[in-house]
Parts: sequence; C-alpha cells; structure tokens
Amino acid sequence: MSPNFERQVFCLLGLPFDAIDLAGAVRAVQSSARARTPCFFSTPNTNFVVTAQRDDAFRASVYRSDLSLIDGMPLLWMARLLGLPFRERVAGSALFEALRRSTANPISVYFFGGPDGVAAAAAQQLNAQPQGLHCVGHDSPGFVPVEAMSDAARIARINASAADFVVVSLGAKKGQAWIERNRARLRAPVISHLGAVVNFVAGTVRRAPGWMQRSGVERLWRIREEPALWRRYAQDAMAASKLLCQCVIPYAWHLYFNRPDAAEQGSANVQVERGAATTVVHLRGAWAHSNLGPVRRAFTDVAGCVHSLRLDLSAVTHVDSAFVALLGLLKAHRDQNGQQTEIIGVLPSVRRVFGYCCALFLLDAQPPKAQVTMTESAP
Repeated sequence: MSPNFERQVFCLLGLPFDAIDLAGAVRAVQSSARARTPCFFSTPNTNFVVTAQRDDAFRASVYRSDLSLIDGMPLLWMARLLGLPFRERVAGSALFEALRRSTANPISVYFFGGPDGVAAAAAQQLNAQPQGLHCVGHDSPGFVPVEAMSDAARIARINASAADFVVVSLGAKKGQAWIERNRARLRAPVISHLGAVVNFVAGTVRRAPGWMQRSGVERLWRIREEPALWRRYAQDAMAASKLLCQCVIPYAWHLYFNRPDAAEQGSANVQVERGAATTVVHLRGAWAHSNLGPVRRAFTDVAGCVHSLRLDLSAVTHVDSAFVALLGLLKAHRDQNGQQTEIIGVLPSVRRVFGYCCALFLLDAQPPKAQVTMTESAP
C-alpha cells in the first residue's frame, strides 16, 4: 500500500513527525480500529532519533509507519525552534491512557512482549476497570531473536484473539523490527511498539507526575524507577545536544535568512515524464509546506511505478523539512519493494537543508536491494 502523502509531516533530525495533537492521534487510532484499516504508528523519542542515525533499517521502519508521533519534550522544543506546527508532545503512554479513558466503542488489545508475568498482570489490570480498552490476549516471548518470536503458531494466536490493537513491548529496535516483519500477517488493524506501557498498566513501573512530563524532566523519574536506564539516557542526551548544535540551531538560523517569497512559491511546478524504462519527475522552484500540493499529488501518482524513478531537482531553489519528509516517505516505500529511486541535480543550497534535517541519506543512498517480505496468508 502506498504512503499517504497528504499527511502533515515534517523531517526533524532524520525522522518524520506528524503535526498532530493527542486528540487527533486518538481519533486516528479509533477510526482505524473501527474501520479495520491498517495503522502502524511509531512514537519516536530522543532514543529513536539517536538510534536512527546509525541504523538504516530502524530509521526506515519509522518512515514506513502510517503515523509518527513526537514523543519527547526535547524534540518538541527543537520543532518549535524551527517554527514547525507542533502543539504538544504525544507520548505513546499518554495516547494509550487517552484511549483507555475514552467512552467510544471499546478497542480490544493484545499485549506482546514485556518481562515474564508483566503482560499477564497488565491484562488483569486493564480488564479490572474496562472502559475504552480491554485485553483479549497476551504473550511474553522472552529474550529470543525476532525470527524465533515470529513463528506461525504465535501469529495464529494473536489473530485468533481478534484484537484491534497489538501493543508491542520488546525494546525499540527489536519491536520495530518485529512489526516490520509481521505486520502483513497480522489481522489487527492497529499496531505499535509502546515500550514501557505494559509496565505502566501492570503497575510494575509508575508513570511520572504530569508536571514532570510537561516540563521535560520525566527521565529523572524514570531513572528513579529503573536505575539501569541512566546510562542510555545520558548517552542520548549527549548525542541529542550535539545534533541540536550541529543541525537544529544552524537550520533555524538558515530559515531566518532564507524564506522564499510568495512569488517564488507561486511559480513552483511539477512535471511527470513517463518513459519506457524510467519515469522522471521534474520539480522546479521553491517548495515549502504551504505549497506542496502538486508534490503530494505527483508522489502519489509515481509511488507505485514498477520501473526506475528519477527525481530531477536541478531547478529546485528551496525546500523545507516538509518536502524532505515527503521525499523520505516516497523513498522508504520504494526501497521496501526493491524499486530504484534516483535523485539528481541537487543544488548546494538545497543539499544544505537536507543536511540540517539529517537526511543526506536520501540523496546519497545506494540503489536498494529487493527485500524479502513474509507474504504467507494470515493463519
């Protein structure tokens, strides 16, 4: 299925983020569960950003998500520094609790992962006070490779539960990888890796007070609850500080002096040239969030073309993080299918923006290899 290029999505530190608030995220999940339409949502925080800098597959899993929520106050502050339209942090745990309190049609949940006994305790706690969520099954596969926890019997048990929402708790890298491997085999329309949610619901780890969540010091509480986290949090903080200085602040400075005027944006245009072996998309002019309609339509049109796709940016004079994010969605989709996407003619000023967005991987990537996808029918 092709990406939704109508998403209001922006690239920040190499990852896409949807400009959506908590209420909007709740509606999106409830709508997908009700209509049985696929919704794989990711909740990138600082650790996601840092990990994505060195792990291509992990980063691609976020680009292939149907929704990417900004889970982390430092990321929200950086987005606001760049003038991006993010109103609030949307933590995965906050979304889960909002769904739990909802009076709309109940959503059935399957907990997958977590320490031994925790998923069972979470199921018991959730069903003790049924509201917007109720648990229909749980599984704790233990510390085994992704392949070992993707066997047909395990997938069959999840599908037999008729769950609307599979909540994965395996650690970010393993959780995203498990979802990528198995989402086509799962009948549940909604799936996400929500990390500590299963612990919060079970009561084995307490959530930080609201004021700590809003002020950006929730990690101090988490270290108090789980002291082993301090090293990871310290490493993430140092890496994020470096990215702030090298990418975010220079990009904010760049935006202050390099905003295209209305005439430049008004003359921007897209032309799609279809050939026997290659489709070429010629983009011209200055592109920013406010005038990306033609780009969204063109990308929707060419996302599924089976032969080579070439994007000619030689006449593009300006792009912003919204353009970069859309290009990332397109390329991640085509890479997954082993389809070649070539980007040519990037001017130095435009390339500089990709660098500020930590997205040079889009311009310098090697041609993709066809990926092996598990396509067996859902049991």
